[in-house]
Amino acid sequence: MNFKIRNVTPDDAESLLSIYKPYVLNTAITFEYQVPSSAEFKSRISQTIKKYPYLCAEDNGKILGYAYASAFKERAAYQWSVELSIYIDKDFHGQGLGRSLYESLESGLKKMGIINLYACIAYPEKEDEYLSNNSVDFHSHMGFRKVGDFKNCAAKFGRWYHMTWMEKIIGEHKKNPEEVKGGSLPLAPTSLVATPSAGEGNPPQRPLGK
Repeated sequence: MNFKIRNVTPDDAESLLSIYKPYVLNTAITFEYQVPSSAEFKSRISQTIKKYPYLCAEDNGKILGYAYASAFKERAAYQWSVELSIYIDKDFHGQGLGRSLYESLESGLKKMGIINLYACIAYPEKEDEYLSNNSVDFHSHMGFRKVGDFKNCAAKFGRWYHMTWMEKIIGEHKKNPEEVKGGSLPLAPTSLVATPSAGEGNPPQRPLGK
């Protein structure tokens, strides 16, 4: 399978939502309870791409996964930090899509002047049918490290789940950093071959209400 990484547009909302829907209904990877409407999802994309990159992996017109950056916090002093999210079609895990998306995202964010990458990841006290530790393992494999845990902070499917924050530093913390320049990434056309990727499991989630 060959695939390309490209910028997402609001017109991709339906395809992305079809990937996201099973995570809402069948997992605790996302703490969202209700599947967003197409209009809501399109609005989320439109808001994100005003300032941050939003990428997808596509093969022959079919979107197989997507990843994007969003504000870590809204205050100006946080502008050099972002939170990452990624979702892969459940039929295409373990083929290197997550790694390729994250590497493209990281490269672009670094050029924008972003320094700190964060992932907020649900994890269980004990793995169950709704949530495993794959997201934590994936991020560790991508160079993230744990920086904090929140115990029993979210409930879904009648169970309580923990949340962990993971961090990756991709730049230098200078005394007077340049302001971050936002927007879509100038991606050159590229074709990638999907290959098994050790450590690539389920993607991270967006916490409820974010």
